[in-house]
Amino acid sequence: MSPRVLVTGGSGFVGGHVVAALGELREGGAGGPEVRLLMRGAPDTSPGLETARADLTAPATLRGVCDGVDVVLHCASHVGADERLTRSVNEHGTRALVEEAVRAGVRRIVYVSTAAVYGRGPFTRALPAEVPLAPASPTSRARAAAERCVLDAGGVVLRPHLVLGAGDRWVVPGVGALLAGLGARLHCETRHSFVKVTALAKAVAAVGLSDDAPTGAHHVNHPRPAHTSELVEAVSGHLALPMPGPPLTLEEARAKLRDEPRLLHHLDMLAVDHWFVDDEWWDGVSGDGAEDVSVASCLGTP
Repeated sequence: MSPRVLVTGGSGFVGGHVVAALGELREGGAGGPEVRLLMRGAPDTSPGLETARADLTAPATLRGVCDGVDVVLHCASHVGADERLTRSVNEHGTRALVEEAVRAGVRRIVYVSTAAVYGRGPFTRALPAEVPLAPASPTSRARAAAERCVLDAGGVVLRPHLVLGAGDRWVVPGVGALLAGLGARLHCETRHSFVKVTALAKAVAAVGLSDDAPTGAHHVNHPRPAHTSELVEAVSGHLALPMPGPPLTLEEARAKLRDEPRLLHHLDMLAVDHWFVDDEWWDGVSGDGAEDVSVASCLGTP
């Protein structure tokens, strides 16, 4: 019998790619997963998809959404300035979803979290078990709380760092705004883990559908990190930003942005290592451990 998979956040950046990855498995032949989408708004009309109407901010609406489900792939999250909504979706919504999954006898819960639960770096060759959680923003605090709910239920937590690809609303726009403010490239050799969103989505699906029983928290990034200079070069080329003159040093960049706190925040994040490893585990679920993936190849066509 084909496994039945519930996906939350299926209309979002990561969740949308997870739905597509599951669709590829369905098209690959018999035994592909049956997919149920948890939707707050209008039902999805894609062929082969079942829709469950519910809202993570209203726990009572989740009753029954996991009935008959084997796997929950929880990709929904809220990122924004509204701390109350952030906690309602990320923390309280996840807790209610996990409770419903446990009640329904779901065999595996996979939660897509973020390395931001560790707070500000530097992190160099950091393994999941070596780094304490120290979330610094309301969003990351709520997602750390969501992680606890999933882990306490025996689920799996996946922590990517920079997620790149079609639909990205954070990394490329943030680096692009920084470069536009600087009007120049940046010379900086700190290192940042990254993952192409399609690779992340396939890993999420693989973990959920695995015959093994993975548990705990794991990093999901390509094995080789990118130097900040490589990231900046790739984004400037992707956005066709004019970058005349020599690259700026960090000191020169900070001086130029002294009256731009939002851009200084982006700069400070890039100025220290955020390099997370879990290579043996990643190789087992992604199959691309030997592949030298570049940032530019993850960005695709503008």
